[in-house]
Amino acid sequence: MKVILLKDVKKLGKKDQIVNVSDGYATNFLFPNRLAVAESQKSKEILNKQQEDARILEANLKAKASELAEQLKSLEVTFPVKVGKDGKLFGNVSLKQVEEAMLNQHNITIDKRKFIDKGPLDALGYHRLKIELHKGVVGVINVHIVEEGK
Repeated sequence: MKVILLKDVKKLGKKDQIVNVSDGYATNFLFPNRLAVAESQKSKEILNKQQEDARILEANLKAKASELAEQLKSLEVTFPVKVGKDGKLFGNVSLKQVEEAMLNQHNITIDKRKFIDKGPLDALGYHRLKIELHKGVVGVINVHIVEEGK
């Protein structure tokens, strides 16, 4: 019996794949657990429609990520921090602080887990942080760390 998998099934196949299984396995395990549906003309049409919708959604998300990457090029986030006698920072600037500053200063929401550069910023000056906005789309955030009171 040919079935269309609704979810990944270990040792059988991935979601949306059409596989051939025994009738008993399909009726006793796959169908009751909603892991698959029987292959038919209607189910193939539904599968094709879902795949087309997923492709369109993916293209839209990638386009939005590209727009955001272009927008980030012209933006800068500034952090005034306390500095010791010899120019060393008291503490550092974390990615969470960069995320919050982007939201407060520019009203742009960015997930701190998407940063490619993972380390905290611990020196005065300009820093360029890379962030993966979408698969294959990398944006750059310009961070400027200045001495507090100047």
